[in-house]
Amino acid sequence: MKKTAAFILCFVVVFTAFSINVRAIGTSASAHVLIDADTGVVLSANNENTKMKMASTTKIMTTLLALEEAEKKDRVVTFAEDMVAEGSSMYLAVGDKVKLSDLAKGMMMASGNDAANAVALTLCESFEDFAKLMNFRAQAIGMKNTNFVTPSGLDDENHYSTAFDMALLMAEAIKNESFKKLSSSSEQTVKFVYPKDKTTTYANHNRLLKLYEYCTGGKTGFTEAAGRCLVSSAQKDGVSLIAVTLDASDDWNDHKALYEYGFSLYTKITLNEEDTDFKVKLSGANEDFFIAEVFQEASLSVPAKRINDIKKTVYLPAFVFAPVKKGDVVGKITYTLDGRELTEIQIKASQTVDKKPQPNFFGWLLSIFKKD
Repeated sequence: MKKTAAFILCFVVVFTAFSINVRAIGTSASAHVLIDADTGVVLSANNENTKMKMASTTKIMTTLLALEEAEKKDRVVTFAEDMVAEGSSMYLAVGDKVKLSDLAKGMMMASGNDAANAVALTLCESFEDFAKLMNFRAQAIGMKNTNFVTPSGLDDENHYSTAFDMALLMAEAIKNESFKKLSSSSEQTVKFVYPKDKTTTYANHNRLLKLYEYCTGGKTGFTEAAGRCLVSSAQKDGVSLIAVTLDASDDWNDHKALYEYGFSLYTKITLNEEDTDFKVKLSGANEDFFIAEVFQEASLSVPAKRINDIKKTVYLPAFVFAPVKKGDVVGKITYTLDGRELTEIQIKASQTVDKKPQPNFFGWLLSIFKKD
């Protein structure tokens, strides 16, 4: 039996809730967090807002800024003496020339501190100015307990973040398609602009890509002071999660355990709106209304304990001008959680309605006499 509904601007539907208690998973990390990348919902956390060193996971921010600039202009960078850095490297020599996007490869694959320095002094005139740029972007993302000082993540007493803030950063970074693709790569090849015959392939330090089948990317980090740090992402059955561990002795297994726990919290719900009719007002037709209908069924996975918080909103115009063809999209139904859209379903005209024919002059004249 069809369900007929008159025009509605919006309404909220509440689904039956599943009873489940979210708990913090035990890890080897001094601090960790697991979040839903799309909604920001925290699924597991311990000391997630404690300010700590984050080592080379810093390069997520530096890489994101580099790739965003490269999308506007992928300039050629000449490696200079003041860009030389200690620690991990993509082995740039003074005088080498590479593109800005290639420096991003060197950071995400080889964790090159030299590449991070080169990006900083290409985008800004000094490391201090680049730190200001990083912090400005961090505030825009909502990273309230972070202060960047170095582009690479080398230790500085004023260079710190939190597990939660780094999760927010990763969630922002994977919205960038270039970053997402780079982060998920097992290796990347850089063809130098100078020397022209120099080509180097860099392997990704993120072993989780091979150890966990659902891993979609991430960035490692390590210094003696920070310990082992790892920010990663994973996707399964349409659910995207982000895990962060800071100062963890067993980070690979920690992330696998966090993801297995996180994905187990989700349940798939079916959004069955098929055969629901909407009565939409018409203008310029012989009929006053036409029928619009949902012809598709959709499903999505959400945290079971948040099902009650999903909002369903129907968008339809106050009226539609004729003519209307069967199959025309005239509205939509959206499902949101905490203001973020989870999915949408189109509402289409289920019938064709022609435009009301305009009378010719003689017809118009005849209508006047008829009125008299």
